[in-house]
Amino acid sequence: MIERPTRGWRREVATQEAAVAAGGLDPVEAYAAELWPADFTAAVDSVLDVYEHDAAALDPVADEAVWVVVERVVLGLNAADENHGAIETGEREELAEYIDAVLTDAGVDVAALTARRGLSRAELTDSWRDW
Repeated sequence: MIERPTRGWRREVATQEAAVAAGGLDPVEAYAAELWPADFTAAVDSVLDVYEHDAAALDPVADEAVWVVVERVVLGLNAADENHGAIETGEREELAEYIDAVLTDAGVDVAALTARRGLSRAELTDSWRDW
């Protein structure tokens, strides 16, 4: 499975905070904590915790159940973004890739799943995504 995006965000925040503390990075150049505030990252983690649990319990060939899980994670991420406004292009790509990877790890053929709805694999989250 790919790394959860929030782990990378937290790592970058910590790296920049350490660099600022050590005098190697001007605080003005430390952008990570503004991009990924702790409360936003925690909200995304909460949504992804539920998603991972739900995906692990799926029957990988039960399309409607898979779509319900995808809708739930996307709506949860919409709420996190609405409250914090932190999902930009980079985060959107990471999150969409992660959603796909979790389903794949659960045995879902994502390309076939989306094709059955006349969608490309890249459109997995598009029906509900505001971010």
